[in-house]
Amino acid sequence: MAKTRTRGPGRTYSRVVPGVAGRVLVVDDNKVIRQLIKVNLELEGFEVVTANDGAECLDVVHRVCPDVITLDVVMPRLDGFGAAAQLRADPRTRDVPVAIVSACTQQEVEAGISAGVDAFLAKPFEPTELVRVVRRLIESKERHDGRKGAPAGRGRGGPHQ
Repeated sequence: MAKTRTRGPGRTYSRVVPGVAGRVLVVDDNKVIRQLIKVNLELEGFEVVTANDGAECLDVVHRVCPDVITLDVVMPRLDGFGAAAQLRADPRTRDVPVAIVSACTQQEVEAGISAGVDAFLAKPFEPTELVRVVRRLIESKERHDGRKGAPAGRGRGGPHQ
């Protein structure tokens, strides 16, 4: 079957689609990695917004209101751990699930846990694993949001992936 273009040139999948699986803010200084993550998530029904580094993430997060944020670790201006720590310190974003998408060394995992990261995905990653991690974080957020009388904060114990 031949592939056909269903939309004109320009940004694809950028409008809000009813029944969308969730909104993801993808933060990575590598344009190719950002695009790879974006395309794989959009193919699964997610709305994706991107940022080039942690500082840009903090600039756009309140306008975008993502359900999940994926962060690279090594980025200019503000790295992934600094961005995660600032997201956790802000009452408006402290409950947004954050996944680190990086080499995921033991040192990165420990630093990520300290910064309040919810999940880890090692580069290079399988697209199906990326989608699984994002879906799991959105489902966890929905369960958390459904418990209005629950204590503030989210359990971060147990196995991290």
